[in-house]
Amino acid sequence: MKHTEPERDFKDPVCGMRVSRLTAVAEAEHERRLYYFCARECRDAFLADPAKYLPRHRQHGVRAQPDER
Repeated sequence: MKHTEPERDFKDPVCGMRVSRLTAVAEAEHERRLYYFCARECRDAFLADPAKYLPRHRQHGVRAQPDER
């Protein structure tokens, strides 16, 4: 019997909804990183201003890695 791992989920950076690669309605690449979205409207908002939706480190102003799990 083949063992399959559960599909990994990702956080839509715009609305915070959890989506998987299979359930994502849209995706976009930014700075060589792929992001998944629950709706095209979320993707469009992200692409219009990615910095607005990517977390920044409070102390240094450096972009932090978004929480994926």
